Amino acid sequence: MNYTETLAYLYTQLPMFTRVGSSAFKADLTNTIALCERLNNPQHQFKSIHIGGTNGKGSTSHMLAAILQTAGYRTGLYTSPHLKDFRERIRINGEMMAEQQVVDFVAEHQKDFESINPSFFEMTVALAFDLFAREKVDIAVIEVGLGGRLDSTNVITPLLSVITNIGWDHMNLLGDTLQLIAAEKAGIIKPGIPVIIGEKQPEVMDIFTRKAGQQNAKINFASEEWEIIKTTQKVGDLTELLDITATKVQPVTPNSPQTTLNLQLDLPGTYQLKNVKAALSAVDELRSQGFNITDEHIQTALRQVKSLTGLHGRWETICKNPLTICDTGHNPEGIAEVLKNIANVPYHQLHFVIGVVNDKDSSRVLSMLPKNATYYFCKPEIPRGLEAEDLQQKAISFGLHGNVYASVKLALAAAQQNAGTNDLVFVGGSTFVVAEIV
Repeated sequence: MNYTETLAYLYTQLPMFTRVGSSAFKADLTNTIALCERLNNPQHQFKSIHIGGTNGKGSTSHMLAAILQTAGYRTGLYTSPHLKDFRERIRINGEMMAEQQVVDFVAEHQKDFESINPSFFEMTVALAFDLFAREKVDIAVIEVGLGGRLDSTNVITPLLSVITNIGWDHMNLLGDTLQLIAAEKAGIIKPGIPVIIGEKQPEVMDIFTRKAGQQNAKINFASEEWEIIKTTQKVGDLTELLDITATKVQPVTPNSPQTTLNLQLDLPGTYQLKNVKAALSAVDELRSQGFNITDEHIQTALRQVKSLTGLHGRWETICKNPLTICDTGHNPEGIAEVLKNIANVPYHQLHFVIGVVNDKDSSRVLSMLPKNATYYFCKPEIPRGLEAEDLQQKAISFGLHGNVYASVKLALAAAQQNAGTNDLVFVGGSTFVVAEIV
């Protein structure tokens, strides 16, 4: 098989969560363990950092990878899902793995797939681990796919675990309370391995402290360790940077010095301030473990996370006239952050291009959206996509109005055509909607 045929095989032969939903989710680690054993357990052949959470884990993963590679470490990065190219999921020093490496791996292990019957995600995790071991990375940043405790990535023994925050997502698989969701996320906390919790949330913090105590794992809350004392955001510039002044809150002693960092981040959404704190606390921990990461490395890396790692779709300006911004935020917490950023943009009328997937509770999201915007309903081109007509009818019940379009691109074209000089076009509702326009 060539590369195109290999991808077609993977998409059709292995159940893929992003396309078909919960039927592709395997609620144990059996298949991943079996695959890794046939690959000589590559996950134990490189150092790693494990990053989970509801929102922000992708951005935090990319920030840390950018910092590590800027500091001179050969850095693997595993994330999901991809936007355009399957190989976005697996990078070394920002470079996607070669097409031929995907072809060779599948050809070599096709019989293993047919005997083990893994999911698409399980196979992809095994591929990433195998590549990182073969390429002898100094360290790999591994993003959790879904949950934590039973996620396929949870066969690693990392140097550090990071959990960004807890929110309402995948409740049909992880539980219908924040406490149940947090317990699943806390499943990546391992014996003696330090853990950084990005955001101290009163309703779930005890779950993390209790789990860390049981595992004898040092725990730190990044939101308590760092204070953002100044931010400046420019809107509408395709090369926009978020200016940040961050101060480290030291343990209280009479003469404690304060560490202040002046940073520029090329991910301008204000929700990234939470993720920056998590990344900075993670760097502190890595330094304590002997990693040589200077303040200059941090500053240089954060100015160019997108170019160093290929990250896209996070409060990203894709057109200046009319001003058009997209964001992959899709659950209630993510949409809340999107709406905060929209509120910071001066505009006359909001044109909102929206599509969702059919297995998410879209009612919570729709109830949050502004009623005075003009909506352009569409369906992302995946089997899980909710039909645009169904989304429109659901939205009407929340006082949201607009027309249906046959594709994301047609919806975007209509919004941009209708937008006046001082209007804002926003595209979101699903990662898969953004994937079609970046």
